[in-house]
Amino acid sequence: MGIVTFVDETTAGERRPARGLEIAEERLTARELIRRRVFQEVAEYDARTPQVFQGLVQPTDSERALNGYALRTPRRLDPEAQTGLALRAFAGNGFLMLVGGRQITGPDEEIALPLGTEVTFLKLVALVGG
Repeated sequence: MGIVTFVDETTAGERRPARGLEIAEERLTARELIRRRVFQEVAEYDARTPQVFQGLVQPTDSERALNGYALRTPRRLDPEAQTGLALRAFAGNGFLMLVGGRQITGPDEEIALPLGTEVTFLKLVALVGG
């Protein structure tokens, strides 16, 4: 069992603090890794229900806020729905997934997870005026 570290970055140069997730397997598909990350984020949010959700993708019925997304109505999030949003964002190039400096191109691509693996989720930000 090892810890996989998730790092969120944007093409604008923003970087969030890294988060860790225990993974028992040595290999997972990108789809499963995204699912586990999203499930962890939703569980952490639902346990505390803070004002701002800090996650990979924006929940429905929310708006962008400083360091995350503010839900219009505080509620528990559905991890399956959030996973679906994340997988659609990944398929639509809403973010890139990098493991060991290598871009993961599809949800069914298998990823080796040796000890100390860092997975970067690079969110693409539109350029102003371009």
